[in-house]
Amino acid sequence: MTDRILSISSPFVPAAFVARASSRLGRSAAAKAIGVPLSRLRAWEEGREEVTAEALEALRALAPDRPSKKPAVFSFVDLFAGIGGMRRAFEAAGGKCVLTAEWNLPALETYLANHGGDHPVVGDVRLLEASLVPDHDVLVAGFPCQPFSLAGVSKKNSLGRPHGFADETQGTLFFDVARIIDAKRPRAFLLENVRNLLSHDRGRTFEVIRRTLQDELGYSLSWRVMDGSLWVPQRRPRIFIVGIREGEAFDFDTVRRPAKGPTMASVLHRKGEKNADPRYAPGGVPLPRYTLSDGLWSYLRNYAEKHRKKGNGFGYGLVGPNDVARTMSARYGKDGSEILVQNGNANPRRLTPRECARLMGFDRPEQPPMVIPVSDAQAYRQFGNSVIVPCVEAIAEALAARLFACGGRALAA
Repeated sequence: MTDRILSISSPFVPAAFVARASSRLGRSAAAKAIGVPLSRLRAWEEGREEVTAEALEALRALAPDRPSKKPAVFSFVDLFAGIGGMRRAFEAAGGKCVLTAEWNLPALETYLANHGGDHPVVGDVRLLEASLVPDHDVLVAGFPCQPFSLAGVSKKNSLGRPHGFADETQGTLFFDVARIIDAKRPRAFLLENVRNLLSHDRGRTFEVIRRTLQDELGYSLSWRVMDGSLWVPQRRPRIFIVGIREGEAFDFDTVRRPAKGPTMASVLHRKGEKNADPRYAPGGVPLPRYTLSDGLWSYLRNYAEKHRKKGNGFGYGLVGPNDVARTMSARYGKDGSEILVQNGNANPRRLTPRECARLMGFDRPEQPPMVIPVSDAQAYRQFGNSVIVPCVEAIAEALAARLFACGGRALAA
């Protein structure tokens, strides 16, 4: 492997394992278990001191990688992995990840804290030689959406910056995905992006994508816009593109969908809730820092009113237990369009990162809570950039049933 393949010696990889052990056991218990002062454990977790090899092995033993719920029946690579939403979904459908690609170090810290690093981990996909990619059955990629999203396009237009494929930083990353598909010829792929990808540049952008994948690479292609609100209480329409190397195109009608979606009551903290995360809501009561100050609440109301008069939908969205939220943005808390929670007689409050994990489907009642080793600001960005995990899981199970005849159950490939 080259220096573009990260190893366990990379500085933020040990920090991720320290954070995972601290989250699962508690900092004091983790420090006591490996015989170091709590201050040293904190220094390791924050990357201020180098973790010793002996301590790292002990921490990995204390908090091992969680096994997949199902035996692996197919392999996949996870490009633009973020914090691991696609990986969670495909592992639940019987997949085994053999390569991860994510260039953002805080996102990768969260990814490794939850999934470990027992396979090659890549930074910049643009620098990745296809020969270094392991053979795999399925390629999954949520290539960056900012060049195509309505908010991203509007912002770039206002700043006089290019968007779509003209965005040389992010807009051309699709072609790196296509390059790897062409070289490795997986049995199938799943790509995810914002709904606006279909209409961007009057449909010309999507036509380039369709022509590349279908006409040039020879995959049977199908796509559909699916809204995550059937699985979580959030309106989040995203386009999913599935390519099949051999045979007829994937049928999205085979994806199992709940009859009715949940409400915010399934996400919001409740006073007295069991196993409440004390970093955000001790005893199920969100900390005061999540309640808006008078000045900020006044600003957000004025911001929303200004845009209401302009006839657009920018501005906050206020929700209670019986509601469904708007789309969570990666700029949560920064652009005035965030989801706010009714807070009795007090000013509204923001979601806590733990509620964001639930809102994106990372935290579910039947599973251990996700490790969140980063700051609130980073957590908001990471969840806002991610996918609705149970929605992708439903697609992954239908795709696995099509390719491996397993119907979401483990069978031989």
